[in-house]
Amino acid sequence: TILTKPTMDIKLEKKKGLRPRHYGYIALGILVLFGGWKLLYGTSASTFRTEKDRLTISQIAAGKFDDYITINGNVAPIATIYMDAYEGGRVAEKLIEEGTMVKKGDIILKLENMNLYEQILASESNLALKQNDLRSTRLTFDARQVQGRRSLATASTELQRLKRNFEQNEVLYADELISREVYLTSKENYELAQKQYEIIKLQTEQDDELRKTSLSGLDTDLDRMQQTLSMVYERLDHLNVRAPADGQLGFLDAEIGQSIAQGERIGQINVLTDFKIEAEIDEFYIDRVKRDLSATLERNDKEFPLRLRKVYPEVRNGRFKVDLVFAGEKPETIRTGQSYNIKLQLGASSEAILLPKGGFFQSTGGQWIFVVDPNGGEALKRSIRVGKQNSRFFEVLDGLEDGEQVITSNYDSFGEAERIVFK
Repeated sequence: TILTKPTMDIKLEKKKGLRPRHYGYIALGILVLFGGWKLLYGTSASTFRTEKDRLTISQIAAGKFDDYITINGNVAPIATIYMDAYEGGRVAEKLIEEGTMVKKGDIILKLENMNLYEQILASESNLALKQNDLRSTRLTFDARQVQGRRSLATASTELQRLKRNFEQNEVLYADELISREVYLTSKENYELAQKQYEIIKLQTEQDDELRKTSLSGLDTDLDRMQQTLSMVYERLDHLNVRAPADGQLGFLDAEIGQSIAQGERIGQINVLTDFKIEAEIDEFYIDRVKRDLSATLERNDKEFPLRLRKVYPEVRNGRFKVDLVFAGEKPETIRTGQSYNIKLQLGASSEAILLPKGGFFQSTGGQWIFVVDPNGGEALKRSIRVGKQNSRFFEVLDGLEDGEQVITSNYDSFGEAERIVFK
């Protein structure tokens, strides 16, 4: 028999480390964790968390929308008349101070202008020379007129004498009582006298016509110079700066010794027979603000009606200017410079969904808003459409319903969030 040596079992040690199947478990675990994270925080990039007490939450309601805006205006005189210097000069005297009530024609300033004084002297001198020329010319024409009439009278008398002599000689020659030479001489003298008379008569008529024309032209020149002198005197009077109307001297930019240029604005008169209110309105309303719109001013629990009198077309810094006047009674204590809040009616009232105004509009432009969920735990972004607005509400055209709640406070801190979660 052959004896065999019993064999011994060899114990194999397990290999340490990750086996291939373990990678599958790890990948599965990572996938599960990612899915859970995505489920819980996948929208965190569009979610903003904040305390509810730090927000302004308003309720949407159906009601009457009053189509008006509230504007701030300042009381001003019904009219302001500016004073410009008709003539330049140096301020010699200041008679009235700013804020003083004046009557039309009151002298406020006295100016002096040496150049104007010299012009007046030159005009007076030229007028005197023209008057002397006219007087001299008139005397000359008068003398010629007298001489011409004397010559005409002499020629007429001589013509009558020679005519009578010719007619007598004509009869005598017919009876052969005088010679032919005597007859012809008397005839020639008579014909010559006729021609001389016609010449002198024509000359006299021409002198008379020339006298009328020349003197008329000289009279016209003289009248023109007198008018010019009167205008110069008016310029002299304009050195006295007068109040153009009854009212209050609003401001006066002139001091004694100051040189004022012609046409320079030196002051203004505030007409205080009535008042107007000057206001500025956001250009958003420029297409809706028209003349004769109604407005009201409230003071001491009493309303005073106003009417929009003028809309200025210029827009500056996003605002345009309007003037309103009182349509009836006005406050007793009204004064220039006072400031009032005015309710300007843009249209008739109507039923609408009302959205309270708030800081959200600056961020959204009224195109969207955060609507609070019915459970009150969060608010979601929603597109909306608004129409008219007044000092308290927007008119909602689409996107919101009666009874819903919205965040109306400022959205600047929300960033690009689509959802607001309340802590």
